[in-house]
Amino acid sequence: MEHILVQFMSQLTALTQEESIAIEKSFPIRTYEKGHHLLKEGRIASDAFFVIEGCIREYELSDGVEVTTAFYTENQSAINFNSQVNKIPSSKYFECSEKTTVAILNGEKEKALYQSHPRFERFCREGMEQMMGTQQKTLSKFIVSGPKERYLQLLQERPGLIHRVPQYQLASYLGIKPETLSRIRKKMATEK
Repeated sequence: MEHILVQFMSQLTALTQEESIAIEKSFPIRTYEKGHHLLKEGRIASDAFFVIEGCIREYELSDGVEVTTAFYTENQSAINFNSQVNKIPSSKYFECSEKTTVAILNGEKEKALYQSHPRFERFCREGMEQMMGTQQKTLSKFIVSGPKERYLQLLQERPGLIHRVPQYQLASYLGIKPETLSRIRKKMATEK
């Protein structure tokens, strides 16, 4: 089976066999069981993860309580830029919410790939710019929306996520208590 990143990059440009092999060697694919932590608080992030199949939950601890800050599913990348770029301990956790297969994107291997194949740097930069733009848009909408609007936005943009993660994690991600999410769901069901 062709490496997922080779497939993805091949959609953007023709790859030589040498380039395809370099991608495969640089970014191994691994599968992790539900509950496995890919990153823990206090560790310096050296890897990013491109989700092939599954779900990664990003969370932080606030006074001992888990606060979910993101979910990464198929064709999304989970990366802690602050920790990786600045070489500082992470404040975040990356946990597999279900059995998850990822391509592991190691920063050092990525730099070596750029040196041997310079055109990849432009592709990766453009991909990161798209990802950052999407995250900014999502954060802006989140800040100006109320709980019901946040839930409706989640239903519209990521409907499958509702059935993949526990309600208390969804509530945390939406910035509300599980009871509030239950009330919103009940009220929406009666309005139909």
